[in-house]
Amino acid sequence: MIQFADEAVIEVYAGKGGNGCISFRREKYIPNGGPSGGDGGKGGDVVFCVKRNLRTLSNLRFHHIFKAKNGEDGMSWNKYGKEGEDVVIPVPPGTTLRDPETGAVIHDFTTESENERFVFLTGGKGGWGNVHFKTSTNQAPRYAHKGKPGEVRKLRVELSIMADVGLVGFPNSGKSSLLTAFTNARPKIAPYPFTTKIPNLGVLRVDNERDIIIADIPGIIEGASGGAGLGFQFLKHISRTSCLLFMIDCSDDNYLDAYDILCGELSTYSKELAGKPRIILCNKIDIEGAESHAEEIMRKIRASDSTVCVLPVSVLTQRGLDAARVQIMTLVNRLESTVFKAGAENANMQSSSLSHDFMKNRSVDSDMEVQYPGLEE
Repeated sequence: MIQFADEAVIEVYAGKGGNGCISFRREKYIPNGGPSGGDGGKGGDVVFCVKRNLRTLSNLRFHHIFKAKNGEDGMSWNKYGKEGEDVVIPVPPGTTLRDPETGAVIHDFTTESENERFVFLTGGKGGWGNVHFKTSTNQAPRYAHKGKPGEVRKLRVELSIMADVGLVGFPNSGKSSLLTAFTNARPKIAPYPFTTKIPNLGVLRVDNERDIIIADIPGIIEGASGGAGLGFQFLKHISRTSCLLFMIDCSDDNYLDAYDILCGELSTYSKELAGKPRIILCNKIDIEGAESHAEEIMRKIRASDSTVCVLPVSVLTQRGLDAARVQIMTLVNRLESTVFKAGAENANMQSSSLSHDFMKNRSVDSDMEVQYPGLEE
């Protein structure tokens, strides 16, 4: 089976701060020149960066340890040590960083734009050189501070595919065929269960400025939320989609119960996922007797929820696909319009300001019980 890299456990190391320098000025004709030891450089940070050309976490499959560079030690003549180089870890959109033990979410990359950075660990601060400790009673201080060590953490990195529409259905219900008919994707299609073993993405072209991304998730079976089949492994990939597109095989013996079973599996896995807006396609109406089955399904679903869009289609003969395409575009556009309005309202209510004090950034933390000049709040 092809391994789809959507999870990884990695270990990250922030850089250690450089040590402060103990040095004295030695120049001809300037006796007792005083201390001249510079500060150590700050250690490198651990940074995550979104790269939209990445689709999986394959770059983390064999590379599990990431270390930022240490800051260099301070030098004489009041020279600062060089700051350590950051380690930048690229991840695809839809990546979540979690604590490997508790599962708590640390950061979610769902709205970041290309190359936006998230600093997970800050490198250790550089130690102060002896130039900072000269006083009227101690004009030749012979001590400096060590740099702070960098923090070490383990992370579980998870990927959920970012798509507008998630295809949901049992094996051989026609999801891959629909993706082929609608988009430029070419997933494997064959008349046996679990032909699709990894998620596939396709792009449905709306116009010159708009695309809709459709995700074909490997077939769900009854018991998928409990680990049966492949469904549980990939259910998380439709958790971020805006809406769901259910595919029901009207030629199957269990055609009337298929929708209820699928909804039950989604609800068991996630109540939020089960509540997503949806469109239901009753497929394979070209087969004898399937069209009447589609009408039964439509009556049953509309009796319980009259707002759901249910359409009979035949992917093989292209029957009903134009109407399905229009309904998908309409639903996605409506959902995006709602999200855009909500985002604009939140943006008007929030403001932020960032400021950095250079000397404070370079000093070691206050737990060393030393008050450094210029650090008063």
